[in-house]
Amino acid sequence: MQSSFMDHTAEFEARSQDTICINESHLQHKWYHNFKYLIVGVLFGIGFVKAEVISWFRIQEMFRLQSFHMYGIIGSAIVTGIISVWLIRRFGMKTVYGEPITFAPKKFNKGQVYGGLLFGLGWALTGACPGPLFAQVGTGATVVAVVLASAVAGTWVYGRFRDALPH
Repeated sequence: MQSSFMDHTAEFEARSQDTICINESHLQHKWYHNFKYLIVGVLFGIGFVKAEVISWFRIQEMFRLQSFHMYGIIGSAIVTGIISVWLIRRFGMKTVYGEPITFAPKKFNKGQVYGGLLFGLGWALTGACPGPLFAQVGTGATVVAVVLASAVAGTWVYGRFRDALPH
């Protein structure tokens, strides 16, 4: 009995790091329901292109501390996120479908430092962050498809070996 409880606790601890398992919607929608996400994604990609967020040169400027451009964009995103989370918590906001929005507590661990360093190294070497990869491919930078395939492969490898990694 004790072993079963410990297994369940360990499983919950590992799963609590996945916000999708906690905040996942249980509503079922028609297949065309996701088109709104496609439209928002395309508009977001256009915004990335216009703001030069996907520019390899802008990313290199950031890592060489030669320009404030990318730091300003990242900083404004952080401030927007902080204000948004505060508003959601303060007013108990719900999704557009009336489902509650919850925030799971996260524990800091050394794996986040290793992951952040690995992420930053990859970002600096490739000049591509995972978000803008699709926009870069969409603008015709087809060589970025190699980086996109590598990101997908890295995600798969992490999922495959997740239980053996330090969390």
